[in-house]
Amino acid sequence: MARILAIDYGLKRTGIAITDELQIIASGLTTVNTKDILEFLKDYATKEKVELFLVGEPKQMNNTASESEALILPFISKLEKLFPEIPIKRVDERFTSKMAFQTMIDSGLKKNQRKNKALVDEISATLILQSYLYAK
Repeated sequence: MARILAIDYGLKRTGIAITDELQIIASGLTTVNTKDILEFLKDYATKEKVELFLVGEPKQMNNTASESEALILPFISKLEKLFPEIPIKRVDERFTSKMAFQTMIDSGLKKNQRKNKALVDEISATLILQSYLYAK
């Protein structure tokens, strides 16, 4: 089997999470500067077999698209062109940043460590991936 890669796309940073080859465990991989994300994914996909991209879908409480969706759609278009053989699915990412922050608190990270926004993005991507695996 190949891996599933989840993307928490952001204006400045993009969190990345990945499954193991059996698609059982979701793990945070890294956070990448958004301007470098396509190059990072291209490099990663040459080293590891990726079966599916999951891209977070930010929604408002009334289920309409959030403002950041306008940034994500052009990224998805580029992703489709770069990897036409890898399907892309969207996953509701409401509350993932808040849940990521709470996860950091629950795991005992000090206040200074919790200010690391890159870590929040990586954990958010992991939560997106984990929710997909649970629903699968």
